[in-house]
Amino acid sequence: MSASVALSNPRRYFEDVRGERSSVVEKPPICLYLEVTNRCNLLCETCPRTFETLEPPADMSWELFTRIVDQVPDIARVVLHGVGEPMLVKALPAMIRYLKARGTYVLFNTNGTLMQPRRFQELIDSGLDELRVSLDAADRDSYAKIRGKDFFNRIVRDVGKFVAYQKQAGATTPLVSLWLTGMKETVAQLPDFVRLAAAMGVSEVHLQRLVFDEQGYGMATATQSLFESAQEEERQAIASAQALGASLGVTLDASGATEPGLSLKRQDDHAWSSCRRPWSLMYFTAHGRALPCCIAPFSVRGYGNYTLGDATQQELREIWNSPAYREFRTALLSNAPPAPCRNCGMRWSL
Repeated sequence: MSASVALSNPRRYFEDVRGERSSVVEKPPICLYLEVTNRCNLLCETCPRTFETLEPPADMSWELFTRIVDQVPDIARVVLHGVGEPMLVKALPAMIRYLKARGTYVLFNTNGTLMQPRRFQELIDSGLDELRVSLDAADRDSYAKIRGKDFFNRIVRDVGKFVAYQKQAGATTPLVSLWLTGMKETVAQLPDFVRLAAAMGVSEVHLQRLVFDEQGYGMATATQSLFESAQEEERQAIASAQALGASLGVTLDASGATEPGLSLKRQDDHAWSSCRRPWSLMYFTAHGRALPCCIAPFSVRGYGNYTLGDATQQELREIWNSPAYREFRTALLSNAPPAPCRNCGMRWSL
């Protein structure tokens, strides 16, 4: 598969396949999500891996990583995260360099707990384009409640040190951003979160919608979600954070690089039909299981219910237009979407 695609904006890659609507896709994916590990050092109350074993603990092997990547030699964008903490993987810098050597735009989300100064130069030298730090709270107590462990002060300190190190070194990449999952528990902290980002030297903050399945687990429940239920005081917190950000030089966006308030509203009754992920990307777990997107593990339990292929046994070309993928695309455009998509409003994290 060869995806000779020059994305107009790698951060909004899905726009390049806006017109695709067929069950069979002639063009290869332009983005890969590679779960380089499903291991993590936190116990987040909003993450399914805290409450169930999704797959046996593992890091993606170098052999599987290169097997996947080499089948799309001109891949435009690769995201090196899934259900797990990427910085636990020793081969992560080598994976980034391998991708950057072919001109790929590379990013990953991290919980920021492993941002030791000894790794600063290695991260910069790897060529990483974006480093997204999921912090989820503006104070130590709230962080510990959501994340399950007390690493708040360490993360704030070390990410701040990294940004300062970058500036001193004259490095423009990776672009560092802070992410907060929008919940009723923490949305009032958004102005303080923006203020914290400014103090750390971070110029981008993203409000990410809470993902939850119908059963709910931990704090990932409908009662915590702001989606379609944001109250006036919550909308005011978002507006105040935007105004504060403008004065401090910090931009505040929502998941999908959209305006925060918009991301909390359903765009239409069939929002799932606007999604272009099954036409633009492939997601692989650390074991090589092909899933429809990074949201699926959080929205429906049981990988077996929506597995689309196995990269250890099949070629990507075979998976991409397999009966399972074709059926998934067809259902996504119908009134009866696949289970992981039923409550999706499209504006998830990209």
